[in-house]
Amino acid sequence: MAQLLILTSAVNNDVLPALALLSHRVRSLPPQLDQLLAAPEADLILVDARVNLVQAKSLCSMLRTTGLAIPIILVLTEGGLTAVSPEWGVDDVVLDTAGPAEIDARIRLASVRAVPVVSSTIKTSGVVIDEASYSAKVRGKPLDLTYKEFELLRFLAGNPSRVFTREQLLSEVWGYDYFGGTRTVDVHVRRLRAKLGDLESVIGTVRNVGYRFNVSEDEQNTA
Repeated sequence: MAQLLILTSAVNNDVLPALALLSHRVRSLPPQLDQLLAAPEADLILVDARVNLVQAKSLCSMLRTTGLAIPIILVLTEGGLTAVSPEWGVDDVVLDTAGPAEIDARIRLASVRAVPVVSSTIKTSGVVIDEASYSAKVRGKPLDLTYKEFELLRFLAGNPSRVFTREQLLSEVWGYDYFGGTRTVDVHVRRLRAKLGDLESVIGTVRNVGYRFNVSEDEQNTA
């Protein structure tokens, strides 16, 4: 039995009707910041995205930037499925019409997959990457990165000096189910370098091979 917290603006309890047939303990709160600060402990959070997808996405992003380690499941209508992407930061989605067996399975699997988030920071060559808050800075100045730009920078910086082919970067950063060509890697590297400013050279090109994260000479000498 899990302790569930539903974030919803609905005044009734019809967010996930079949949930009432299960033995989980359920609390509901409106999706407001002051309410969330005083939210009770929960094993899993359900975010109601049936009506307002924009608000739900903003709420999920806010929850993740706080370093929340609790699994988040998005409750959607079938029409809302096309709007969800990895940028939402959710662990799973479930339709509001799902039956009790499916809901229970998704709750169980999300809880098993959940791993406590330990704040991990990568500091190298003037770049600071906070993996918990999905943020990066260059010499103390925040970088305005897209999700894939951040993932690319994090992956390269987390494997300094190692050369990766474009195909390897597609697999590691975009995933095996990505059907685009390797040119997208070049485009993201170019955009990332532009945002890094005078530190653009930390993303090095190895001709006819791929890319690597260049460690500064000072760091190499102290390694």
